Amino acid sequence: MNFTLGFKPPSAGSSGPGAGGGATMANLEKQLICPVCLEMFSKPVVILPCQHNLCRKCANDIFQSSNPLWQSRGSSGVTASGGRFRCPSCRHEVVLDRHGVYGLQRNLLVENILDIYRQQESSRLVNIKSEQQQHQQQLMCEEHEEEKINIYCLSCQTPTCSMCKVFGQHKDCDVAPLSSVYMRHKTELTDGISALVASNDHIQAVISQMEDLCRTIEDNGQQQREQLADRFDSLVAILEERKQELVGHITKEQDEKLKHVRSLVRHHSEHLEAAIALVESAIQSMEEPHMPLFIQSAKVLLEKMGVSARSSNVERPELGYENMSHYVIDTDDVAEMLRNIDFCAGEDEDGEDELEQVGNEPELN
Repeated sequence: MNFTLGFKPPSAGSSGPGAGGGATMANLEKQLICPVCLEMFSKPVVILPCQHNLCRKCANDIFQSSNPLWQSRGSSGVTASGGRFRCPSCRHEVVLDRHGVYGLQRNLLVENILDIYRQQESSRLVNIKSEQQQHQQQLMCEEHEEEKINIYCLSCQTPTCSMCKVFGQHKDCDVAPLSSVYMRHKTELTDGISALVASNDHIQAVISQMEDLCRTIEDNGQQQREQLADRFDSLVAILEERKQELVGHITKEQDEKLKHVRSLVRHHSEHLEAAIALVESAIQSMEEPHMPLFIQSAKVLLEKMGVSARSSNVERPELGYENMSHYVIDTDDVAEMLRNIDFCAGEDEDGEDELEQVGNEPELN
């Protein structure tokens, strides 16, 4: 379709929605004019004792012109004694301290109003410019530059102008007013947007349900893991308790057997030491040269040897006394049972119900 953008100047005396606002802003601007520079106040704004406002720069210029020696006195090292000047609005005399104009208070209220005014004015100008462009911009036909695009060719599916319909390439086509086609398409697009938004809302609701389901699955999984861990910890505790009991039986019999054998070792060791001492005494008596003394000592030694021989029967544990093989347990059946531990059937009905509910969700078109 051949059409271009055309621009027409606004008609004289036209007024838009911003006309009243512009007058108000103009009145406000008059109140924000500095009486010295006749421009908008520039920050910082100082307030005089007479309640009139000046730009600090303008106040400083007036002060400097009224007190030309103030700076030279201050810079020479002598204590500056302040100065005075008259308000340009009411001629009230303003007396300053040693800080000069910098001792005057700032009018923060006026400064805030200045900020708000500049923001509002900027926004108003942008809106006015946008409205002017909307009023000025027109779609014009490229073949008939003076003709606006005001009809729609139903055959070619393109906008066109009246001259194209009467004399141009669309004279044999079916056409309709551009406004009616515009409204129809706008309605269809609005309906399509509404339908799509509704579908998006439905999808978002389903997504939210799925996200809630994911959180529920995570919580249930964590809960079941904790329960499973508790069950296995209980089994481990039972096994540990039983192990300690059985180990205690083994340890008890081990200690009893060791005690008995060690007592025998101690008894036989004492008898052996006595026998060795008796042998040593007998050997020494063999060296006795005097026969009477030898006979007397030999008689005593022979009696002791007879007693030692009679008590020399060595007691020892019976055969296989050291064996502990009767403390054997068969854990094959228990181990096989532990390996076959599994989840009981029929305890996951809630989860199956949730999955069925998810499966029964209506399909999205």
